[in-house]
Amino acid sequence: MCIRFRTIRRFSAMKSAKFTAVAVALFFVSLAGSSQPQKTKKPPTQGICGTVTWRSGNNMPSPDVPASKGRPVVRQVLIYELTNVSQTTNDAGFYRNPKSRLIRSVQSKKDGTFCVSLPAGYYSVFVREEKGLYANQLDDANNIFPVKVERRLWQKIDFEISYEATY
Repeated sequence: MCIRFRTIRRFSAMKSAKFTAVAVALFFVSLAGSSQPQKTKKPPTQGICGTVTWRSGNNMPSPDVPASKGRPVVRQVLIYELTNVSQTTNDAGFYRNPKSRLIRSVQSKKDGTFCVSLPAGYYSVFVREEKGLYANQLDDANNIFPVKVERRLWQKIDFEISYEATY
């Protein structure tokens, strides 16, 4: 009877090990063949990347002095729907109360760089200063700092804050 009991126990242990191995194999097969797609965050595919720099003082070109490149600054960068000067109040070079919609806002890093993902379209870029929103570019239709974001492309811009600079 002792021999029989050991054989049963051995058979039982082998059966348990096989069952465990089969269960583990089925688990991994079910993961690999899962019909549910894995939800992963897609990396941004388009938008605006740029650098915000500060310029002040005398920036007149001179053969003796190399042109200043400005210094990178941390600023809040605001992306609005394409905004025309007629849609804002201009107060001494600073814009207030844009009547267009704010799309995104992002903070530039210590090195002045920023990136923001956006749908394809036309946008106006501003930075927030104490005196209001600042932008120093207009197109021929008086749109403020216009940027066109195209599908699957990153638009690179250099945003210079230059209201305290002379040229």
